[in-house]
Amino acid sequence: MDRPSNWGAPGLIHAWRLREGALESAGYTAFRDATTLMRDTRPILIAGPTASGKSALALALAEHLGGVVINADSMQVYSELRILTARPAIEDERRAPHALYGFVPAREAYSTGRYVTDAKTALDAARAQGLRPIVVGGTGLYFKALLEGLSPVPPVDAGVRAYWRAEAGRLGAEVLHAVLASRDAEMASRLKSADTQRIVRALEVLEGSGRSLAYWQNQPGEPVIDGASAVCLLMLPDRATLHARADARFARMVEDGALDEAVRLQALQLDTELPAMRAIGVAPMMAAARGTITLANAIAQGQAETRQYVKRQETWLRRNMISWNDVFKQEIEKSIASAITFIQT
Repeated sequence: MDRPSNWGAPGLIHAWRLREGALESAGYTAFRDATTLMRDTRPILIAGPTASGKSALALALAEHLGGVVINADSMQVYSELRILTARPAIEDERRAPHALYGFVPAREAYSTGRYVTDAKTALDAARAQGLRPIVVGGTGLYFKALLEGLSPVPPVDAGVRAYWRAEAGRLGAEVLHAVLASRDAEMASRLKSADTQRIVRALEVLEGSGRSLAYWQNQPGEPVIDGASAVCLLMLPDRATLHARADARFARMVEDGALDEAVRLQALQLDTELPAMRAIGVAPMMAAARGTITLANAIAQGQAETRQYVKRQETWLRRNMISWNDVFKQEIEKSIASAITFIQT
């Protein structure tokens, strides 16, 4: 393969040109017309909970269909969190082009709206290069936004946004939730009283637009991906398997340097309400680094957080992606083979 070079959206994508015959050398002799397959730029969407095997499937499909792996995980965008968010390894990024991984500093609060804009850029770049977009992740809202579009919430004045963020710091989440309830009961009923970020968003939109965020959320958006032309794959192994994989993976993260990564993040002295600071495992690893808890306790807490997150992901995916094709419950090699067969038909 050729050495990496900048490709597509600057800073987002590194691509390698596939040599003729690469598919055959990989052992996929069923691909008799590789050129035709590689010209197919219809997107493939792969969703699944943490530790379901979706990233391995995406990488295999990218290699053998001539594709680019596009991230749809809200935590894997942060540059400081390669290990704790289980971002693709550097070796994996060398095997196939990847986009929207590790390009946002942890000091920023990355939004779904910004993701949609960045994903559209990555999708357009993939098609322009004749590469097949393979969107993979566990953030259901990202997939929903790509397939249904985002509500057309008007921009909020920077002064209004700054005011409500300052109020959040002064009053705290619960008091701010009470303020929202007194002004917008419908929106307040949708939000947890501890969810500072969403409460602030509801208040700034209410003040900035004069309408409830609930009103804007009911307005139709413009899809980025045509669901009728996309191949939608869902990976949902049984819960016991997922939990075992998640526990083992968190232990490997610690072996790979998760504690040092948390120390580096802690040294930045960021606002604890920022999304990156609330990534799974960050808090217990920081506590272990400070000596507040033992490393063994931190690992146990991180594993418990992961299992709870997996359960929430499962619930959301089963409820919202019932029409997606289930690539399931087999060892990854068989899942890859079945996925390829499904995509070809």
